[in-house]
Amino acid sequence: MKRKVVAIWEGDGADGSGVLTAQSGAFNNMPYSFKTRFENDNGQLGTNPEELIAAAHAGCFNMKLSFVLNEANFNPETLDTEAILTFEDGKIMSIELNLEAKVPGINEEKFKELAENAKINCPISGVLNCEIILNSVLL
Repeated sequence: MKRKVVAIWEGDGADGSGVLTAQSGAFNNMPYSFKTRFENDNGQLGTNPEELIAAAHAGCFNMKLSFVLNEANFNPETLDTEAILTFEDGKIMSIELNLEAKVPGINEEKFKELAENAKINCPISGVLNCEIILNSVLL
């Protein structure tokens, strides 16, 4: 499988801006800039690379955990993961995954074991060079 995203940037670093377009159409000409990356905490002006990495990580983790649970004969009802990426001094320092899950028939210990397995083996986790923190709650 191959996936393509096109990034176009015009101008210098601080005053320039760009757009991102995904092959899937999930986003098309989505704006990004210095302001959307470093000055726009509410995220309403556009996205940034760190936000996209956090989204990819949360989505990948949920999908991996679903498969891990299925392999252990559990069928999740809901996997709700919030990813908080910390970016400091030009480096992604950590991503905190906060998971709330409804998984019938599983006990807390087994759930935490399988969630940790998914965290370690998620393809996005494998390419990240940062601390990955998992906080999980079984509802």
